Amino acid sequence: MSETATIEDTPKPVRHKKKRGFPSTYTILAGVTLAVWLAAFVIPPGAYDLDAQGRPIAGSYHRIAEAKEFSACIRDLFLAPVNGLYGIQDSKTSQVAPDLSGSLYGAAAVFLFVLAVGAFITVAFATGALDSGIGRLAFKLRNRSILLIVGIMVVFAIAGTVEGFAEETLGFYALLVPLTLALGYDRMTAVGAIISGAGIGVLCSTVNPFATGTASSAAGIAIGDGIVLRLAMLVVLTTVTVAYVIWYARRVKADPSKSWSGWQPGDSEVKADEHEPDPMTRRQVAVLWLVGVTFAFMIFSIIPWGTVIKGPDAKPYSWELGWYFPELTALFLLGAIVVGLVGGLGEAKMSENIGKGFSDFVGAGFVIVLARGVTVIMNNTQITSTVLHALEGVVSGTSSAAFAVAVFLVNVPLAFLIPSTSGHATLAMPIMAPLADFAHVPRSLVVTAWQSASGWANLVTPTTAVVTGGIALAKVRYDRYVKFIVPLMGILFVLICVFLAIAAWLG
Repeated sequence: MSETATIEDTPKPVRHKKKRGFPSTYTILAGVTLAVWLAAFVIPPGAYDLDAQGRPIAGSYHRIAEAKEFSACIRDLFLAPVNGLYGIQDSKTSQVAPDLSGSLYGAAAVFLFVLAVGAFITVAFATGALDSGIGRLAFKLRNRSILLIVGIMVVFAIAGTVEGFAEETLGFYALLVPLTLALGYDRMTAVGAIISGAGIGVLCSTVNPFATGTASSAAGIAIGDGIVLRLAMLVVLTTVTVAYVIWYARRVKADPSKSWSGWQPGDSEVKADEHEPDPMTRRQVAVLWLVGVTFAFMIFSIIPWGTVIKGPDAKPYSWELGWYFPELTALFLLGAIVVGLVGGLGEAKMSENIGKGFSDFVGAGFVIVLARGVTVIMNNTQITSTVLHALEGVVSGTSSAAFAVAVFLVNVPLAFLIPSTSGHATLAMPIMAPLADFAHVPRSLVVTAWQSASGWANLVTPTTAVVTGGIALAKVRYDRYVKFIVPLMGILFVLICVFLAIAAWLG
């Protein structure tokens, strides 16, 4: 055999193509930031005239003659993460920058809240109380684990419909992810229960002052107008959402290979004991009570009880706290210290675990900052009003049923541009509400259509802290979360349109 033949017959090494994974959440948000920034060069800037309450006046849209200089646009892109953290919005120009005077526009408050929750949970786990408590609860629910999912989702849905419980759910991932894993489910089960549970409540807000209250006030109606429709939607849509998550959870438990989130190292080792775990010590029981009381107190402190019970114009009760993220951050930092002392960690170990909690949760906090940076670019380039004006013409001149559905549809892209429900309502409702009079439908239906669009879009929008922060805490990739949530969103989309069309037809 010749030398040439020998060489040709020698098997050539197989070159394996490197498999490309889906981009991380950071990369996705960086891409969204760049896309929005480029869109601002195509979409002309514009604005509405504002009334005494700062709300846009229908029909007053006008183009802004002078667009921002290119150097200023470059600065906005360059400083997007910084503005997303501590950008200040000027009260006169509405521009956002880190060196202006005005109100905080960045997500510093939410960022610090996430870090504080991380410290609190990490210290609590270091005491051994949460591990023991989760193990015992998993053992007791080993044959009734579906009840846990139902309970979590119903409670979060009620909190969402009453007071817009959304970003506050970020504090529950460190508790619920290990628990769902111990019960034989995956991380997506916890994500689905938390995000869709609270999300469906916000979507069907009944007396939520941050959504229904703000929108009803801007539309010139009472917060109770349209509540029967919203209650009916809440019951039906919550039932459907719970059933969907249960279907997925049972599917994964029966066949772990069908998990859409995948499995992290060590996930398969977190299982409920077949035999009852050892009894908890007094210190561990005390720590568990402290953790439960802290979360319960958080919920109590942020609910505007007077508004919820008596209506949007009611004065707060004397015992209301009216807390928000700054106070909640302080609550969890103090709670971390108290839990560490009660759990017997000592100063050195407590300090170590507080620092570890900060480092473990800083990634999720930075995702929230990047998402807020996107909205800063849209605000500074003043393209949001132009988009609203373009959509304004879509809903006019249609039948009542078509009008109600159209209001829902045109507010979906606006919800992406403005993830904040109160900000979205303040901008869109003064424009949309008067159009209802021409379509011969009640203004309350416009409010319901608007909040449905906002809640529906925020189940998946990557610029909202609830989604990007939540999946980052649960260590679930965004593309896999989209695979999970899109079928449910399709079902909800059809049901929402049916509800709105029937309500418009009935008048």
